[in-house]
Amino acid sequence: MKIKDTTKMPVSDTGNHLLGFVTRIEQLSEEKMGISADIRAVFIEAKSAGFDSKIMRMLIKIREMDRSHYKGQEDMLDLYKHLIGIE
Repeated sequence: MKIKDTTKMPVSDTGNHLLGFVTRIEQLSEEKMGISADIRAVFIEAKSAGFDSKIMRMLIKIREMDRSHYKGQEDMLDLYKHLIGIE
C-alpha cells in the first residue's frame, strides 16, 4: 500500500493540531533513541569496571519504587523463599 504524499495538500486547523502532536512525538522518539544509546554506553562502561548490569538494573528499579512498596515486596519474597526452602 502506497502512502499518499500530503505535504502539498491544504491542511485544516484540526489537521495542523494533529500534525503538531505527531511532530512532537517524532522528535521525542528521536531524543529517546539517543538517550537509550547513552544509557547502554554507561552500562557498558560499568561492566568494564567490573559491575553486573543485571544487578544494577535491579538497583535502579528498587530506587524508583516507593520505600514501603519495596519493603512489602521484599517481605513477600522472603516468605516465598522460605516456603519453598530456599532460606
